[in-house]
Amino acid sequence: METLEFIIYPDGRVQEKVTGIVGASCAEVTAAIEAQLGQVLNHEPTSEYFAAKVQQSNMANTHSTYSDW
Repeated sequence: METLEFIIYPDGRVQEKVTGIVGASCAEVTAAIEAQLGQVLNHEPTSEYFAAKVQQSNMANTHSTYSDW
């Protein structure tokens, strides 16, 4: 489940936390929001940011050898 969490502090700072999005695509999701909020002071990637998407393939490689016996 993809979630964006925002904490707005009394001094106007906004803390944003993204969960459920694997890889750097979270930056694409939050770019428009961050542009409207203002200057980004700090960026701390989570372990999900560095995780790679797992892709399954239905291809199978087979190799057969035949003997001349």
